[in-house]
Amino acid sequence: MNTEILSENIAKSGAQAVRELIEASSLSKGDILVIGCSSSEIMGGKIGKDSTYFAAEALLDAIYPILNESGIYLAAQCCEHLNRALVIEKECAEKYFLDRVAVIPQPKAGGSFATAAYKKMNAPVLVEHIRAHAGIDVGGTLIGMHLRDVAVPVRLSVSKIGEASIICAYTRPKFIGGERAVYK
Repeated sequence: MNTEILSENIAKSGAQAVRELIEASSLSKGDILVIGCSSSEIMGGKIGKDSTYFAAEALLDAIYPILNESGIYLAAQCCEHLNRALVIEKECAEKYFLDRVAVIPQPKAGGSFATAAYKKMNAPVLVEHIRAHAGIDVGGTLIGMHLRDVAVPVRLSVSKIGEASIICAYTRPKFIGGERAVYK
């Protein structure tokens, strides 16, 4: 498959996944969506072995405008070589009082998706921890550590981006109080 067709397929499935997750999770302006993305897995390779910038950029270029239109912050998870730090807009870090870390992701140290996000964002900064409202794991990148408590799995009509399986979740408030408690 040529790169133009592959890029279109990545963009189409990525955009559809983001739109469906926003709808299913009722994300709203100011919420955070974490995305961990293995460009290697998108291309049919093994995570961490075949980082492909064009695949990561194709996905980012498709989803970032959707998130910006919705006022939802993107948190692009880096790979394990940067301890899964996250690329976010400075505005998001300030709103949520997040401590910044000093590093700039690269395709082989941070990952292609995080690198593309760093290049595309208006005022990118990196943070070590976040408590996102929803997330998409593209290719088994393990985003769970960046979700708020009580993650709810979401099945979308899209199950893959490229060759990479995706797993999605949103978070909800904890149910506390036992049998006498009343919940909406």
